[in-house]
Amino acid sequence: MKFRRRFLPAVAVSLAVAFSVSSGSITAFAADDSTDGPAYGPELQGFNYPAPVQQFEFTSQGETLHMAYMDIRPAHPNGRTAVLLHGKNFCSATWETTIQWLSDAGYRVVAPDQIGFCKSSKPAHYQFSFQQLARNTHALLASIGAENVTMIGHSTGGMLAIRYALMYPKETQQLVLVNPIGLEDWKAKGVPSLSVDQWYERELKTSADGIRRYEQATYYAGTWRPEYEPWVQMLAGLYRGPGRKEVAWDSALLYDMIYTQPVVYELGQLQMPTLLLIGQKDTTAIGKDVAPPAVRAKIGHYPELGKAAAKAIPHATLVEFAELGHAPQMQDPRMFHKALLDGLAAVPTNH
Repeated sequence: MKFRRRFLPAVAVSLAVAFSVSSGSITAFAADDSTDGPAYGPELQGFNYPAPVQQFEFTSQGETLHMAYMDIRPAHPNGRTAVLLHGKNFCSATWETTIQWLSDAGYRVVAPDQIGFCKSSKPAHYQFSFQQLARNTHALLASIGAENVTMIGHSTGGMLAIRYALMYPKETQQLVLVNPIGLEDWKAKGVPSLSVDQWYERELKTSADGIRRYEQATYYAGTWRPEYEPWVQMLAGLYRGPGRKEVAWDSALLYDMIYTQPVVYELGQLQMPTLLLIGQKDTTAIGKDVAPPAVRAKIGHYPELGKAAAKAIPHATLVEFAELGHAPQMQDPRMFHKALLDGLAAVPTNH
């Protein structure tokens, strides 16, 4: 299957400074920024995805919601379904290259946008929890007949993938965690809490320049290439658009969810084969920029976090990428996807 390319023209950016410290929030890098650039609707209207987008409508917490997703059927099925769960500053569209690799290898691929993100509903009053998002995802998969899936989660999507696997272990054939956050408890380690109102005020300051600098520092280990720019504009366009307050409010609720709901204490309960794909130059830690220096120095160490997770999870395989950051699937697609496909192939189809 051929995928539509929806890349935007890259804008000129200064790459004079390479960053090495992650704050855990794109707003920590907020700066005055030109309003030039695309503006998208609150559900990312105007931004094209690489495959047709469908909507799963359901009722949750008394509200009628819709969850956007792509469901890509391979030309030569291998009998397995991979579900791709995006991170906090990502959308299902950012899995574009992974979708292509998996589809070419025979996997059916389902890539949803979670509630509160991207092309899905932005409810004003919603009790966000990883349990709720897992239930929403499970309901979506049941509606399209996707059973016994391989759950692949990146960043915040890794936290969700872990929660999903804990809630639905018999329906999770394999778990893949790509630089997941939540492998440590930031609150317990001394990161101070921010109120939802404080997160909201921070999110309203989001700019393309702030996003770009944060992503360069954290996702790409100080490097930058033009093909990263569309993902900057994808996020910045939401904040330039008419729904910026809705987007910022749900983002604030989601940051509070991430901070208050660590999964690290339950890793030992995961019984399915688990593949950890960890970029070693990642330094992500939510709220790192508001933490005292002594706390900041001891959080976000992914070489340590990956090894600790592999030790805690009973059936884990750890693959480390020495020179890659928080988004290895985007920074070095060929190396990453070879490791991913090799790791998936190690688990029998009928496992």
